[in-house]
Amino acid sequence: MKSTKFNQKCVFAIAVIVFLTMFFRSTASENIPENALANMPVKEITVFKDGHTFVLHEGQMPTDTDGNIVLDYLPRPIIGTFWSYSADSKTKLAGVVSGKRIVSIDRTALNIPELIRANIGAKVKVSEIGLDAYECTIFAIPSRSSEELRRTSPESNPDELPQQGNIVMLKYEGGIKAVSIDRIQQITFLEEPQPSLEHKEFRNIMTLKLDWNKSAPAKTANVGMMYVQKGIRWIPNYRVEIDGKGQAVIKLQATIINELTDIENVKAHLVIGVPTFAFQETVDPISLQQTVAQLSSNFQRNSRTAYSFDNAIMSQVRMSERNVEVPVNNETIDLGPEVASSGKNEDLYIFTLENITLKKGQRMVVPIGEYKLKYKDVYVLDLPFGPPPEVRERFNNDQVAQLARLYNAPKAIHKIRISNTADCPLTTAPALILRDGRIISQGMMTYTAIGAACDLELTTAVDISVKKLDEETERIPNSERWNNNTYSRSNMTGTISLTNHRTDTIELEVRRSVLGNIDDANKEGKITHIGRHEGEWMTTDSFPFWWNWYSWPYWWYHFNSVGQVNWDIKLKPDESISLEYKWHYFWLS
Repeated sequence: MKSTKFNQKCVFAIAVIVFLTMFFRSTASENIPENALANMPVKEITVFKDGHTFVLHEGQMPTDTDGNIVLDYLPRPIIGTFWSYSADSKTKLAGVVSGKRIVSIDRTALNIPELIRANIGAKVKVSEIGLDAYECTIFAIPSRSSEELRRTSPESNPDELPQQGNIVMLKYEGGIKAVSIDRIQQITFLEEPQPSLEHKEFRNIMTLKLDWNKSAPAKTANVGMMYVQKGIRWIPNYRVEIDGKGQAVIKLQATIINELTDIENVKAHLVIGVPTFAFQETVDPISLQQTVAQLSSNFQRNSRTAYSFDNAIMSQVRMSERNVEVPVNNETIDLGPEVASSGKNEDLYIFTLENITLKKGQRMVVPIGEYKLKYKDVYVLDLPFGPPPEVRERFNNDQVAQLARLYNAPKAIHKIRISNTADCPLTTAPALILRDGRIISQGMMTYTAIGAACDLELTTAVDISVKKLDEETERIPNSERWNNNTYSRSNMTGTISLTNHRTDTIELEVRRSVLGNIDDANKEGKITHIGRHEGEWMTTDSFPFWWNWYSWPYWWYHFNSVGQVNWDIKLKPDESISLEYKWHYFWLS
């Protein structure tokens, strides 16, 4: 009994497959005139900074003779994000079919063979190679239709476009003559010729099948579809005007890049932050595409300069210099992937724009908002850790010279610290900083939540002198023993000498990092360590550029950490101060 039911199910499944195959073949072979194709307008878009766009199409669309809507537009949505619907109370959506269909398009005839094909039945005077001109009527051009090719081909063969012959049938007094079109040198039309001809081609067509509930289909129906697809993105940028007294006017504008489809008078939502699209590399099968369309570099994630707009939320605690790759020679800064990967750390916030019109391939710049925020001047001195002598001995001359350039001339940086009291977060973006209409610098605004603060770098503070000296005061052989090895301890002292040569009192934030353990610091220095047990060694992004020049042994992480001392001090004009600290590290004896 079970076997009979199973066989019945198999037969039914096979019948369905055969029916669908025949339906698709018959549907694909139907000729659709170009004027029967509809283009559903875009009504609303939600644009993310990484180039993903939530697109909403909706409109009153014309129906075909079967009461369905045929669209000459096939999106390439992320799988699981395509949804269509009927907004018409008279009908409901029964399904969506996409496939290749033969479309008839009128195109201008550009040569003699095309003019002949466009003017079947016309009276002409023909000049053949080696013959005198004679009058005749273009009778026919033999061809094989798609239906004939389908009927005479194996069932497994794909559908084909009509095959045009290379001969023309000319009717004259003596009968009907078959002439190779290539022999015709000149043709004179005795009547006004038809300038265009019907051209057939395959196109990807989407059909919204509507259920009219046994009623006669209306001529139009209100339908829509929505999906997420990569193709439109926005790039924020700021203009920061400071008055030198603690007030800043911050203007935000957006550069919108459209490589998706024409949009006209749509509502556009520009989103700070990027939600997670789990299947963003997988295209929905409805699109008939096997891979995501290749867009310009504005949408790529693997740009060499993708560091430029890293949107990860940065702690407002002062951090060490980031190790970034600086473009060389004339490399172009790509404005594409940088905002993409890091937006996940931002809270979603939406700016809404009305009546945006932008054709595919166009770009536009549009103002978003303006805010008056308070700021204060701060000076930041970050002294990163360098490799211990035992490691430096293994570096080559070029590496040693590179280290010397970085660590032997420390400079304080003048920054402004902006307090975000606006009603929206500040997003990661380039920031042009001006005072009294004159440009001071360009920096990078980092994501700043409402109520938080961010730093914008202005310039190097050359009028604050900095001297740093670290010395080994004691070396204790065989200080520790672990895993049958003995380790020496090096005790170090460090001094940072600072002098303010400015004419005003400054707030100076100093951070000194060492590759070891800090024991003491003067002037109320705050000591912290990146611990050996909480996993920071695996997760922190503050390693210096030289870290991978050396293969660090596993025991290093058992004994040593990264120690940090932070001082917040005020320096009056011409005032000097010495910041002192003591630290140690272990090394294999």
